[in-house]
Amino acid sequence: MTPRDLSDQHRDTVVLDSERIYRGAIWDVVRERFDYNGEELSRDFVDHPGAVSVVALNERDEIMMIRQYRHAIRAIDWEIPAGLLDVPGEDPLICAKRELLEEADLEASEWRHLTRLNTTPGGSNESTHIFLATELTESVHDYVRTGEEADMERTWVPLADAVQAILSGEMTNQISVTAILAAHASRQ
Repeated sequence: MTPRDLSDQHRDTVVLDSERIYRGAIWDVVRERFDYNGEELSRDFVDHPGAVSVVALNERDEIMMIRQYRHAIRAIDWEIPAGLLDVPGEDPLICAKRELLEEADLEASEWRHLTRLNTTPGGSNESTHIFLATELTESVHDYVRTGEEADMERTWVPLADAVQAILSGEMTNQISVTAILAAHASRQ
């Protein structure tokens, strides 16, 4: 039996009309009309700049976790360092290095791109690049954390404990779940 190709198949879709119906502080909402197999359809979606996330893994097989308030879910959740690709044209790896420093006070000498994730393809064009960072060192910077970042809690968690928290349903941040499981699988 031949293995099935499971890669996403991108299409050159003819967009008939695109209108920004809401301009937000971080992302916008766009309404597009397009031709799909001879039928005209209309869809609204979140137009997102993209993001990065970092599984920072130390020599004790622990990952850096951050506890941060997320207003949309009205919860303080555990997640890995992450951030927006909000500098036009910025390389995702450069952004990942910046976010690791700003959120976790860490730098890494070894970087590996684990995967890319379309977070909610039915309603957003957000694409998140997931990196594994190793050979970590503590670092200082002049970045000032404000808003929800001002009171972030940071801690090291054994990778095995994070995987167990995911499998038991305790940890539900989708990007962190995917990133941690990808890091875990890459080490097997």
